[in-house]
Amino acid sequence: MADISYGQRLTDLANAREDEMAFVFVAEDGSQREISWRHFNDRAVQVARLLMDNRVTPGDRIALQLKNSPNYFFTAFGAWKAGATVIPVRWDLPDWEFQRLMEVMQPAFIFTESNRQLFDESTKLSTAPLPDVIAPDAYGICSSGATGTPKIILRDLPAMWGSEKIMSMPLIESYLDLKRPQKVLVSAPMYHINGFLGNLNLLDGDNVVLMERFNASRVLDLIERHRITGFVAATTMLQRIAQVEGVRDRDLSSVVWVQQGAALIPQWLARFWCDMVGPEHMFFSYGSSEQVGAVACRGDEWLQHPGTLGRGFFDTQIRILDAEGHDVPTGEIGEIYMRMSTKSGRYLGDIPPIPRTPDGFGSIGDLGRLDSEGWLYLADRRVDMIVSGSANVYPAEVEAALSEHPAVLDSVVIGLTDETWGRRVHAIVQRDERWRDDRNQPLDEQAVIAFAKEKLAAYKVPKTVEFIDAIPRTEATKVNRARLIAERE
Repeated sequence: MADISYGQRLTDLANAREDEMAFVFVAEDGSQREISWRHFNDRAVQVARLLMDNRVTPGDRIALQLKNSPNYFFTAFGAWKAGATVIPVRWDLPDWEFQRLMEVMQPAFIFTESNRQLFDESTKLSTAPLPDVIAPDAYGICSSGATGTPKIILRDLPAMWGSEKIMSMPLIESYLDLKRPQKVLVSAPMYHINGFLGNLNLLDGDNVVLMERFNASRVLDLIERHRITGFVAATTMLQRIAQVEGVRDRDLSSVVWVQQGAALIPQWLARFWCDMVGPEHMFFSYGSSEQVGAVACRGDEWLQHPGTLGRGFFDTQIRILDAEGHDVPTGEIGEIYMRMSTKSGRYLGDIPPIPRTPDGFGSIGDLGRLDSEGWLYLADRRVDMIVSGSANVYPAEVEAALSEHPAVLDSVVIGLTDETWGRRVHAIVQRDERWRDDRNQPLDEQAVIAFAKEKLAAYKVPKTVEFIDAIPRTEATKVNRARLIAERE
């Protein structure tokens, strides 16, 4: 297979499939709009011309601060047709943070929600083919990640599709012989890698159903209506789908693969999804934007090693080190260090480097352990760990336990200053207001604590519980623990 540019790949797909559906956009109100391959390519050419008219040249960077929409795909592929590197940016960043990010990125052009008129202007431009160019760096991902400061990690490969193409589903394709085209549901925001991968699905010739915003009940509707074959979802998304009333009666027979990532998954939830789609079709993954390594497993492997993240993927090697950089004994918790042979990304700007060993193993600050067979288990982020009464408490473990209660829709566990314990374990809970116990009472603090005592060692049990209407997560389901702590101290 000859290597071709991302732009030429879209042209080839448009020529071969013309008026066939490339993707469907599902607006927040439920309305749907179908886009053909021909229209997709024409709009990408027009956006490329708009960029070139604004002096964008091959190798420049383009910032996309847009909500999920057809324009997102048009703009990304238009940038690639102009030879530019595509960098998605959260659309809801405060101005000061956005400006700091732009200083690092130095984009040649910025698409934002406030300059959407540019898309209307571009429709007047020619759709005639453009000279073929290749972006030297395919794309970048913004992350606060391990260093706690905004940074941009460039995918250190050109925007080429072919023998060395950036695969949209490398984990899935390593286990399954997929029939093409797949029909892929994208429910995550496009600024997150889980959502951005929808661009690569389209490059592979798959059809995409793009949601403007995640909605658990609508996900099930779309799977049934469009016969979705696969999707990537963060743990919180999978939990919200699992909590939809009547979910076990829904028809998921079309689903060939589901890939989980972004956070530790509670064991009950992993078993739920293995049961819903079949363990051979459920995949668990662990990695980071820093691309220090990747770990993964399939559902049947997970069931044999409950709670594991998997083993090294992409030739990833794993070590567990103590604070002095020494390997800890098998089964003991330490900091996770990984190294892989495949080419990884590079940072833009003056970014504090992640910790690395002399032989190239890197860490993003996660804690975990390896068993005797090399299966990795996650404890938590070092920065999130709570030292309470001299004992280490991992919030992820407490949150996983609380998630088993039928009235807990979501939770975040933090450590608050305490005269007795140093830091006390505090649970912030979003409860199901419809739920009632045997006494017809809603979930209260004592009920949460009593439930946690059934699941956890005494020192891990929350000492205080707070109920709020909704956990303040980003659209990518991430939460800022430091901000939650600061608001309460």
